[in-house]
Order: sequence, then structure tokens, then C-alpha cells
Amino acid sequence: MISKVVRRLRRFQGWFGGLAAGCLVAGLYLGLLASPPDYYQGEVARIMYIHVPLAHTALLAYTVVFAGSLWYLWKRDPLIDNVCHAAAGLSALFTALALVTGMIWAKPTWNTWWTWDARLTSFALLFFILLGYLMLRTFIDHPEREARYAAVLAIVGFLDLPIIHFSVEWWRTLHQPQSISLRGVSISSGLLIPLVIMSIGMSLLFAYMLILRTQLLYLSRLLETKRGRLLSQFHFSKADP
Repeated sequence: MISKVVRRLRRFQGWFGGLAAGCLVAGLYLGLLASPPDYYQGEVARIMYIHVPLAHTALLAYTVVFAGSLWYLWKRDPLIDNVCHAAAGLSALFTALALVTGMIWAKPTWNTWWTWDARLTSFALLFFILLGYLMLRTFIDHPEREARYAAVLAIVGFLDLPIIHFSVEWWRTLHQPQSISLRGVSISSGLLIPLVIMSIGMSLLFAYMLILRTQLLYLSRLLETKRGRLLSQFHFSKADP
């Protein structure tokens, strides 16, 4: 059953990769060349076409980890555990890139690389939660215990996501408020369109990388299982008079 799911994933990975590349190329062209500069920040604000999609995709990836962890604790499906493991690594990557691009944007805008702003601090906390998740995956040898403990950590860590989202509403921060909210859209269409295209492209890139990484983890676990069986059979045959 699991091998059938993996084969199905392979069918779609090319589509995700191609669509991601198309959206990212179009979004970068529109954002960096065709769109007008921001009224207040000028050309510096163009980094948002990379920073904002990275941040959104990092949160999307962690949401996949959270949902998959709930599913794993319910069904104990090893393939879902592979998906969670893969998504966590990708979420850590996108979170780190979002933090770096945010610091680059902050320097000319706020005249500092870093400030203990509520949005930045809660987002940095997400990165450390993911590091803890990946370290836990590394240091626990028992596969089922590793998956179970990691799932619990991912579920508890999900509490940071609403803090990240609502931090600009709950506290006074340097970070600008949401451009798209229940109050409406506070960004011009010339800036919004490439931003949306880049966000879609980054999400598709995450899906493409998630499929590849999940297959790699599944095959690695399968290889370790078969190797363990061969070793046990070898030792059994040696012990047999």
C-alpha cells in the first residue's frame, strides 16, 4: 500500500516542479522588473517578493508537520511520519531563509539587522522548535519512539503559529500589519499580483521538494529495515549448528 502511494507521488512531482519554476520565474520578473517601487520604501521593498513567500511557505510547511503528526498518532502510518520528517526539514530551511531576508530588509528600513520585535521573536522561536524537532529525530534510535516523540513536539510547537500570525495585532511592533486581512487589502494590485504569484510558486516548490524528500526518507527507512533483517538472518544462521 505504501509503495503504491510513493509511486503515485512520483507521477506528480514533475508537475509540481514545472509549475513552481514557471510561477517563480514569472513572479521574479514582475516583482523585480515590471512592478512599480513602493511609495514609502522605494526599490528596497522589492525584497518582499522573496521574503514574504518564504515566510508563508515556512508556516505552510509547519502546518503540514502539525497535521501529519496528528494523523500519525492516530493511524501510526510510517509514510505519514516520513512526510512529517521531510516537511520539518523544509520548514526549517524556509524559516531560516525568511529570517535572513527579513534581516536584509530590516537594515535599510529600521536601521538595524535585528530587533526583539514580537513578530521576529516568535518567528525565530519557530526556527528553534524545528531545530529541536530535527535533533530529536537524530538522537533517538528507536524508530517508533522517535516518530511518537517528534509528533508530540510538533503538536505542542504549533502553538507558536497563531502567535506569529496575530503578533502584529496583539502588540505594538515595528513590523508592518497584515496587508491582506478581514479589514480588506491594503496593498496595490501592482504589488499584490507578483507577490501572490511568488507565494504560489514557493508553495509549489515546497510541494515538489516534499515529494522528493519523502521518497528519500521512505527508501532510506526501507533499506535500513531490510539491512536489519539480513543481519538478523546472518547471525541466526551462524548460531545454527
